[in-house]
Amino acid sequence: MRGTLRPGKQKLDSMAGKPKLIYYYGRGRMEDVRWLLAAAGIEFEEQYLQTKADLQKLQQDGILLFQQVPMVEMDGMKMVQTRAILNYIAAKYNLYGKDIKERALIDMYFEGAMDLSEMIMILPFKPADAKEKELTMILEKANNRYFPVFEKILKNHGQDFLVGNQLTKADVKLLETILEVEELKADALSSFPFLKAFKERISNIPTINKFLQPGSPRKPPPDEKEIAEALKIFY
Repeated sequence: MRGTLRPGKQKLDSMAGKPKLIYYYGRGRMEDVRWLLAAAGIEFEEQYLQTKADLQKLQQDGILLFQQVPMVEMDGMKMVQTRAILNYIAAKYNLYGKDIKERALIDMYFEGAMDLSEMIMILPFKPADAKEKELTMILEKANNRYFPVFEKILKNHGQDFLVGNQLTKADVKLLETILEVEELKADALSSFPFLKAFKERISNIPTINKFLQPGSPRKPPPDEKEIAEALKIFY
């Protein structure tokens, strides 16, 4: 690889302990946090909500700033709001570029990938009679709106990563999103050779490769049981 992976601090201070992620057992809005911590080489613990009462207890105890999860306990803070959590992790572990111009690009690319990813995240929760239409729409947008942008970025600058030729949160999110789309359509990258090569490069970064192995904290696509459990907790 021409680029380098340079997460800032590889280990948390032992006095601080591991970050603790509080959410239900599923991808949802916490999966981005799992991905980014894993990419930085940071081990973490998880506390799973199993019932609505578990969530209500956190709310009643005043632990959740806006009465909602995900929440991450880290560095003496109880952080909520997913993007705020991700930005903190990215800044702490050198996954957020070298200056404000790079951060602007990283945020733009991250948010573009997030737009597509969020469509996929809510797909399993759509009414059964709407899922096929939604799936068609998602794949059409991936193929015609989102993937062509990232293909062009990678082709034009000729570097291994999206910004600064160094791993950032944008690369991590894009890989996550690519794999989510491929779960819906295995050959989704057939027309995007630069994205296909990007996927292989980023997947082979040791910390990310470890996260992609069976038994890692990465969560599987939601099944009917998980969807029912999520609805029971949050609705």
